[in-house]
Amino acid sequence: MSAYVAPLKDMKFAMRELAGLAEVGQLPGYEEATIETADAILEEASRFATQVLDPLNFSGDQEGSKWHDGSVTTPKGFKEAYRKYVEGGWGALPVSSAFGGQGLPRIVATPVEEMWCSGNMSFSLCPMLTQGALHAIELCGSEHLRSTFLPKMASGEWTGTMNLTEPQAGSDLALVRTRAVPEGDHYRITGQKIFITYGEHDFTDNIVHLVLARTPDAPEGVKGISLFIVPKFRVNADGSLGQRNEARCASIEHKLGIHASPTAVMVFESALGYLVGEENKGLAYMFIMMNAARFAVGLEGVSIAERAFQRALAYAKERVQGRDLAGGGSVPIIRHPDVRRMLMLMKSQTEAMRALAYVVAAAMDVGARHPDAKLRQQNQAFVDLMIPVVKGWSTETGIEVASLGVQVHGGMGFIEETGAAQHLRDARITTIYEGTTGIQANDLVGRKIAREGGATAKAWLAHLEAFDGELAKSGNADVQAIRAALAAGAKAVAESVDYIVANAGKDVMATFAGAVPFLKLMGIVAGGWQMARAALAAEKNLGSGDRAFLEAKLATARFYADQVMVQAPGLRDTVVKGSAAVMTVPDDAMLAA
Repeated sequence: MSAYVAPLKDMKFAMRELAGLAEVGQLPGYEEATIETADAILEEASRFATQVLDPLNFSGDQEGSKWHDGSVTTPKGFKEAYRKYVEGGWGALPVSSAFGGQGLPRIVATPVEEMWCSGNMSFSLCPMLTQGALHAIELCGSEHLRSTFLPKMASGEWTGTMNLTEPQAGSDLALVRTRAVPEGDHYRITGQKIFITYGEHDFTDNIVHLVLARTPDAPEGVKGISLFIVPKFRVNADGSLGQRNEARCASIEHKLGIHASPTAVMVFESALGYLVGEENKGLAYMFIMMNAARFAVGLEGVSIAERAFQRALAYAKERVQGRDLAGGGSVPIIRHPDVRRMLMLMKSQTEAMRALAYVVAAAMDVGARHPDAKLRQQNQAFVDLMIPVVKGWSTETGIEVASLGVQVHGGMGFIEETGAAQHLRDARITTIYEGTTGIQANDLVGRKIAREGGATAKAWLAHLEAFDGELAKSGNADVQAIRAALAAGAKAVAESVDYIVANAGKDVMATFAGAVPFLKLMGIVAGGWQMARAALAAEKNLGSGDRAFLEAKLATARFYADQVMVQAPGLRDTVVKGSAAVMTVPDDAMLAA
C-alpha cells in the first residue's frame, strides 16, 4: 500500500497565492503567523500524518473500536498516537493563548486538519469535535466554565463531544426530549443521545460532553433548547477529577465506515450538568459548534479525495495492463486515456475544493480580526454563504472522487486489501452528519439566498465580474479558455439566484426542488473561480517558481474548465426548469408494483 504524503506544494500555493496568508498574518493578534512559521508547522504536521497516523488507518479500520460493559477500547496504536498528538501540542494550534493555545489563524490550522483527516479520518474526528466544543464554551460559557474546562481541552488532556441527536429527533432538534432539572448551581440531565462521535474512548481521563436538553418550563420547539456541559468525571474545585458522572455509553454503532471512530449511544441518568450561557438559547450556541463542524466536514471531503487520488495514482503507475493505443507494448494503466481522465477528475476537483476551503478559512480570520468593521462584516457574510457549499459540495465530490479511485483500481478496488474501498466507505458519512446535503442546500437557498434577496451572492458575482477583467489581460490560451468557462458558470449562478429570489415566496416546493443542484452549481463555479485565480498566479510565477508544478497547475485548471465547469449551464436548467416533475408523481404511485 502506498503511504500518504501531504501535498505540501499545493497546500502552500493555495495558502499564499489564493488565501492571502501574508495578509492574514498582518491582522491584530496573528502577527506570529508568518509564512516561515506556517511552512514549519506544515512540514512537521506532514511528518506526523505520514509516520504516525497513516500507518494506523488500514489496521484501525480492520480492527475497529470495541465496546465492553460501558467502556470503549480503540484499535491498537490509536491511544499511543493520541499521546503523541498531545505531546506535540497540536490541539492548541487555533486556540486562544488565554487558555494555553497558540492562537494561530484558521488558514494555518486548516491544512493541518486536512493532513490529519487524509492520514487517518477516524482518528481526526476526536480532535475535530473537541475543537468545536472548545470554541462554543470559549464564546458562550461563563468565566468559571472556561477556566475549568478550556485549558485541559486545549492541551488535549480532555476531549469534547456534541450531543444533539436522539432516536426520535434526527435533524429536527425541535423534537429533543432530554430533560435538565435545576438543582442549586447545576442541573440534572436525563435522556438518551445517539450517534455521538468519541462519546466514549480510552484516549483521555475525562470527556466533556456538550448536551442539548430542555428545562422544565422551556417553551416547545427549538426555542426551548438549552446547552449544558456534562463531564464524564466531575471536576473538583482544585481542577482534579472527582467521582464518575452518570453519563454512560450504552453501546457503539456498527457502521459502513470510520470503524476506528467509536460512535456512541450515550445515556444520561440524572447526570450533573452546567448551563452554558442562558436557558433556551442552546440552539444558537450549538450553531457555533455546528458551523465549525460543517466546515471541518467539508474539509473531510477534500482530505478523503486527496487520499483516494494518491492511492489511485500510485496504483495506476505500477499496474501494467493493456497495450499502448498509440502503438507499442504493454503499458501502466496511467497511459490509457480514460484512466488518465479519471485521475485528472480526481486531481482537479480536489485542488479546487482545497483552494475554496482555504479561501473561506482565511475569510473567517479576516471576519474575526480585521480592524475595519465593514470588511469584517463582508468577510463573515461570504463565509456564511460558502459554509454550506464547502460542506455539501466538497463531501458529495469527495464521495465521487473516492468512487473513481475504486474504478481506477478495477476489480482490485473492490478488494479491501488495496485500501481503495475504505476511502469510499469512510467518505460516505460525510454527506450525512452535521446536516445532510439537502439540509445544506436548503440553508443555502432559504437563509443565504431567498431571505436576503440574494445580496451576498450578488456581491460575490460582482466580484467575479471584476475578476473577469483580470483574466482578460492574459495572453495565455489556457487562461482564456478558463475565463470563458468561468463566465458561463457565473451567468448560470446569476440566473439561478434570480430565479430563487423571484420564486421562493411564490412556489416554495419548486424552488427547493432545485436546492441541491443549485448547491452543486455554486460549488463547481466557486471552485472554478479559485482554479482561474490559480491559473493566473501560475502564469505570473512561471519564470521564477517551480516550473513543473506551475505548468501542471495551469493544465489542471484548464482541465477543470473543460470537464467540470461545463456542467454549470445544465445545472442552471435543472434549478430553473427541472422542478415540475419532482413532486408530481403521487406517493402511492412511486412504485408500480
